[in-house]
Amino acid sequence: MSQQLMGSRRFGRVNWIGVATLVEREIKRFLNVWAQTVMAPLINAGLLVLVFTIAIGPTRGDVMGVPFMTFLVPGILTMTVIQNAFANTSSSITSAKLGGNIVDTLMPPLNALELLVGYLLGAVTRGVICAVVIALGGWLFLGVTIVNPLWMAIFILLGTFFMSGLGIIGGVFAQKFDQLSAIQNFLITPLAFLSGTFYSITALPPLLQTISHANPFFYIIDGVRYGMIGTSDSSPWTGLAVVSVCCVVVLTICWCWLKSGYRLKA
Repeated sequence: MSQQLMGSRRFGRVNWIGVATLVEREIKRFLNVWAQTVMAPLINAGLLVLVFTIAIGPTRGDVMGVPFMTFLVPGILTMTVIQNAFANTSSSITSAKLGGNIVDTLMPPLNALELLVGYLLGAVTRGVICAVVIALGGWLFLGVTIVNPLWMAIFILLGTFFMSGLGIIGGVFAQKFDQLSAIQNFLITPLAFLSGTFYSITALPPLLQTISHANPFFYIIDGVRYGMIGTSDSSPWTGLAVVSVCCVVVLTICWCWLKSGYRLKA
C-alpha cells in the first residue's frame, strides 16, 4: 500500500487540472492589465514602424533583395514577442516573491515540470497574441505576407520558450524589481537590438558579424524573418539547431531551480 502511494499521485502521473489552472492564472494575470501588457508593446511596435517609415523608409534601398520596411517588420515583431515572453514570467515570479504569495504556487500538487509548463504556456500565449496582431498590421498596412508559415511558427514558439525560460531565471534570481529591470535594460534589450533587428549583419565588420553569430537572439529574429519574407542572414536549419540547444539548456536550469526551490523557498 505504501509503495502504491509513493508511486502515484491523487491527480495521476500528470496533474492536468493543476497545469491548466496555472496557465489560466498566468493568462488572466496579463489580460487583467492588457493596456500595459499587450496594448503598450503593440503601440511601441507600431511607433517604431511609423518612425522608420517617415524617417528613412522612402529613401532606403532594398535590404537582402526586399524593401527596407518589409525587412524591418519581422525584426520588430520578434523583438516585441521575445521581450513580452521574458516580461511575463519574470514579473509573475518576482511579484509573487515580493508579495509573499509564491507559496500559493509552490504548495499545490504540481511538480517542477508542471510548474515550468504552466509558466511557459502563459508566456507563449502573450507572445503569440503580439505576433498575430503585428503580423496582421504588417499585412494590412505594408503588404507583408508570410512566405513560410511553418518556419515562422517554429521560431516564434522556440523564441518564446527560450525567453520565458530566461524570464523564469531572472525572476528567481531577482530579489527586487530594480534587479529585474537591470536584467531587462542591460542584457535583454541590448541583445535584442544588436541581433539584426533593424539591419542585416552582412553590413557589419567581420568581428561584429562573428559576435552576432554568438547571440542566440540573432537566430530567433533571423528565423522569423525567413519565415515571414523568405530571406535570412543564415540557414534556418542552423538557427533551429542553435535555438533548440539554447532552449534545452535554459529550460533545464529552470526545471532544476523549480525542483529545488532555489531562491523561492524561505
